[in-house]
Amino acid sequence: MNLSTKLLAIGAAIALTTGAAYAADKPTNPKKQTTLNQYLSAKEVPAFLEKNKGKTVFIDVRTPAEIEFVGHAEGIDKNIPIAYRIYTKFDEKKHRYGTMINQKFVDEVDALVKEKGLTKDNAKLVLICRSGDRSAASSKLLAKQGYKTVYTVIDGFEGDKGKESHKRDVNGWKNAGNKWTYKNDKKIMDFSKPVKVEQ
Repeated sequence: MNLSTKLLAIGAAIALTTGAAYAADKPTNPKKQTTLNQYLSAKEVPAFLEKNKGKTVFIDVRTPAEIEFVGHAEGIDKNIPIAYRIYTKFDEKKHRYGTMINQKFVDEVDALVKEKGLTKDNAKLVLICRSGDRSAASSKLLAKQGYKTVYTVIDGFEGDKGKESHKRDVNGWKNAGNKWTYKNDKKIMDFSKPVKVEQ
C-alpha cells in the first residue's frame, strides 16, 4: 500500500468515526456560515438522524405560516421560530412585512432539549429553515448559549433559487426527495406569542 492510499484510508476512517461522513462542506455564502462550522445538506439529514437516534433534536426555525402553508419535513421535533412576521408593518427596503424576533427562542430550545433528556453538551441539534440563512443565525445564537453541537441544514426546506428559473428548485429538503407533509401536528406547532419588534 503506497503512502497516498494509506492517507486516504486513514482519512476515511477518521470521517466515519467522527461522523464527518454526514458533514456538508462549509457554505460559500457568509449568511449560511456558523461559528461551530457544523453543516448538513438536506439529503444527509435522514441518515444523520437515523444514526444518532435518541441524541438529536430536529427543529424547524421558520415562521408558523411557512409550516402551515408550505409544509414541513417529516420527523421534526418542533417548530420554534427564530423570528415572526408582523403583518401590520412593511419593510420598504426588503419588500416584505416587518420582522419580530422571538425573544423566547433559546428558552424554548432549552425546554425541548430537556424534555428529550438531553443537555447542551450531548444534544445534537439539527436546524432547518427555508434555505439556510435563519438556521445559521439560530446556530450562532445557540452556540453563544453553550450548545456544543448545532448542525444547520445549508439548503433548508425549499432550497436555493435557480439562476435561470428563479424558483427554489436547486436543492433543499423537498427537492432531495425526502419525506415531507402539509399535514400539521399540534405537538410540533408553535403557539408562542412574539414579544419584541426588531427595529
